[in-house]
Amino acid sequence: QVQLVESGGGLVQAGGSLRLSCAASGRTFSRPAMGWFRQAPGKEREFIATISRIGGTTFYADSVKGRFTISRDNAKNTVYLQMNSLKPEDTAVYYCAAGPRYTSTTYGDYEYWGQGTQVTVSS
Repeated sequence: QVQLVESGGGLVQAGGSLRLSCAASGRTFSRPAMGWFRQAPGKEREFIATISRIGGTTFYADSVKGRFTISRDNAKNTVYLQMNSLKPEDTAVYYCAAGPRYTSTTYGDYEYWGQGTQVTVSS
């Protein structure tokens, strides 16, 4: 089992920045690939970013490419999502996920999920 706890969400003006953190505990020695997803009201959960087990490979959704950066510190069992140039359409609950052996953009490949953190971007 892996437990995930997100933090760092909040209210920010358009053009601003936030950094989300996801602290993992439990069976972290398996070092799974990690991902960030988000879900806006009335919409399906969508893929944002994923990072490989040692952090050498990353992949982003087109909607955030060039603005968001995913990273991980395995010594701290923590994954980060640096979000810059935020837009009102980035408003959503952001979820951290873990589980696949390799990077994946597919919701169903992730076994473990955090509780989510709210990000609200005002115009």
